[in-house]
Amino acid sequence: FIDVLLVVLIFLMLSTTYSKFTELQLRLPVADADAQRDYPKEVIVGVASDGRYSINRAPVVGRSVEAVSAALTEAAKAGKESVVIITADGAAPHQSVITVLEAARRSGLNQITFAAQSSAQAGKR
Repeated sequence: FIDVLLVVLIFLMLSTTYSKFTELQLRLPVADADAQRDYPKEVIVGVASDGRYSINRAPVVGRSVEAVSAALTEAAKAGKESVVIITADGAAPHQSVITVLEAARRSGLNQITFAAQSSAQAGKR
């Protein structure tokens, strides 16, 4: 009886698939629309591959949540009605994007979206 259980145990161990949970795989969104929409209340936050930030193409001094939050508050001319558009480099650290999300929350900016590359631009990489 123990031999049968051992064979069943070995069979289950060999046939079980193990999932890999150690890595977070993310892909940036891709858009098929050709025309870009222009929002009058938009605040565009850029995240470079080395973790530097820019808001409406102006560089942000510092990389802390407080520095980004202060720059967001200053750039949000429409106040809490402003829309934060995050455009991150594909090689940017994910923590940098999380920092922008936290800074927007601290600034009271709740309307947040991510910019997407067009299909043609995504194919060039």
